[in-house]
Amino acid sequence: MAWFALVIAGFLEIFGVGMINRLNKNRDLLSLLLLIVGFSGSFFCLSFAMKTLPMGTAYAVWTGIGASGGALIGMLLFGEAKSLKRIIFILLILISAIGLKFVSK
Repeated sequence: MAWFALVIAGFLEIFGVGMINRLNKNRDLLSLLLLIVGFSGSFFCLSFAMKTLPMGTAYAVWTGIGASGGALIGMLLFGEAKSLKRIIFILLILISAIGLKFVSK
C-alpha cells in the first residue's frame, strides 16, 4: 500500500507542476486551486508512504517520478524541446526510481 501511495504522490506532484505552468500562463483562480489540491494531495500521500518506507527511498522515488513526469508533460503538452539525450536521462531517472523499489526492504 505504501508503494501505491508513493506512486500516487508522484503523479499528483506531476499534476501540481503542470498547474504551476498553467498558473503562470493564465493567472486564474482555478489554476491556483488545482495547484494547491495537487501538491496537498501529493504531500499527504508521500507522508502516508513514509510511515512504512525509509525516508531516503520514498523521497528519491517521489522526486524521480515528479521530475521525469514534469519533463515529459513539458515535452508532450507544453511544447518543450524533445531530444534523444533528454529522453535517455529521463529514462535513467525512472530506472533509478524503480531500482530503489527493488533494493529497499
